Amino acid sequence: MRPDDGGGGAEPDPDVEIVRAIAAGDRSAVATLYDRHSSMLLGLALRIVRDRREAEDLLHDVFLEVWKAAKSYDPVRGRVRTWLAVRMRSRALDQQKSARVSRNAGDDSVLERVAAESDLAESPDRTRVRRALGELPPEQRQVLELGYYEGLSCSEIAERIGAPIGTVKSRVAAALGKLRTSLGEPAPMARGAVS
Repeated sequence: MRPDDGGGGAEPDPDVEIVRAIAAGDRSAVATLYDRHSSMLLGLALRIVRDRREAEDLLHDVFLEVWKAAKSYDPVRGRVRTWLAVRMRSRALDQQKSARVSRNAGDDSVLERVAAESDLAESPDRTRVRRALGELPPEQRQVLELGYYEGLSCSEIAERIGAPIGTVKSRVAAALGKLRTSLGEPAPMARGAVS
């Protein structure tokens, strides 16, 4: 991955400096980061847990975690926005599973709902990803959404949509292959079946 702080010709990510300020103990930097990303993170949490109060609690927890873990952020491993989203997704999935929140099937409006909560100008690659996801056949997009937003395994997805597990694995592999091609990513080495 490319560094986000301007190295290697990449466009600098202003969030990197904000996270560095948080790591140095600047409480106002937490507020700045919150202002920049809370809408996107709340939208992601709502998509997963489907309850506003729980989503707001998760948002609070994620920013407490950011305060404590800012020193561990490494711009070489990814953008701040992605670092935050991964933290939110992980907490939301944990909450969903521990509370046994009912799961809802993915639908075609998932991308619009999450993206509506965020500023597309902040993430130029988001438009490319949304476009690539939108070009997938609905059955391929559905298995990716169920895996990503709801944290379901292939066997759980198969049960949810009433399809054989082999079909689900084939759809996941085909969808990921199409996304890689659309986004200009090199295909990974074959490693056997998709899990």
